[in-house]
Amino acid sequence: MSSMAREAITRGEEREEDRVIQSLRPRKLADFIGQGRIKDQLQLYMEAAARRSEVLDHILLHGPPGLGKTSLAQIVAAELRVNIKLTSGPVIERPGDLAAIITNLSEGDVLFIDEIHRMRRNVEELLYPAMEDFKLDIMIGEGPSAQSLRIDVPCFTLVGATTRTGLLTSPLRDRFEVIFHLDFYSETELQEIVRRGAGILNVEITEDGALEIARRARGTPRVAHRLLKRVRDYAQVKGPQVENTKITREIAREALRMLGVDEEGLDELDLKILHTLIEKFSGGPAGLETLSAALSEEKDTVSEVYEPYLLKKGFIQRTPQGRVATEQAYRHLGFKPPAQPLTLLDEESDEG
Repeated sequence: MSSMAREAITRGEEREEDRVIQSLRPRKLADFIGQGRIKDQLQLYMEAAARRSEVLDHILLHGPPGLGKTSLAQIVAAELRVNIKLTSGPVIERPGDLAAIITNLSEGDVLFIDEIHRMRRNVEELLYPAMEDFKLDIMIGEGPSAQSLRIDVPCFTLVGATTRTGLLTSPLRDRFEVIFHLDFYSETELQEIVRRGAGILNVEITEDGALEIARRARGTPRVAHRLLKRVRDYAQVKGPQVENTKITREIAREALRMLGVDEEGLDELDLKILHTLIEKFSGGPAGLETLSAALSEEKDTVSEVYEPYLLKKGFIQRTPQGRVATEQAYRHLGFKPPAQPLTLLDEESDEG
């Protein structure tokens, strides 16, 4: 097979994977499982804006990755029957890039900016008048002859998403009229999400099979969907050779064991973080920079992707000096906890 043919197959597989991921996203607010308070408020704000024939106020969504920020933005656009433009902070390199995006919006459209905390400052400043007055300040020319031109842009709704609210500048944060914090999902909510996903994927699953996946999904719908797809693969290949393979609790357990996901939902890097803290740093404290260097991982990956769940489960704690492994972490890994009780304070270290 030629390299071009292999590349074509790979691209086809990637498009198919993207199609599957998109199919699992809820299309309507009524289909969005969990985050009940946010859904109720969003419904109210959208109905009120529609009755006044106004655009929806700008919305900031913050919380750990994979909790549905992008899905909520797409649902808002669908419920309002408007178009949505998806982009991210790092992609918008110059003010002109943002100006081109905004001027191509139609009245009432939704602009979704993921990782908005990573937007460059000169680009961010262009957003201020666009958000407040629906105007853009454009500089024409350079040097002493440069002139500022203010142009009108269509009224739009900005939906910003971030995993690190603390990195947002105050001027930008203050321009969002609606701010929502997305929290981790309960096992019951994730079980319902897994059942819904199985139905979309046309896979039979038992209640306890869905619960087993939900228990190990780290409180995150994105992880639940990923585990469901991998358990489906295992069931179809390794499960009983019958026409309609059903995902049972036993099959889910075997598949998740093969994937290296333990009963607390910890994967290889989670366990590596805990082992490193206990074995290399005697349980801590260890600063984020030091810990990420010992793991050979980016510190943003550790702090944004893995640390929130470990904190939620009580396996690590933050102290003024750095990260510390808790007694629960020692017991989970089969180590004897230290004789002296750990002093744990819920504070950030100087290293982040």
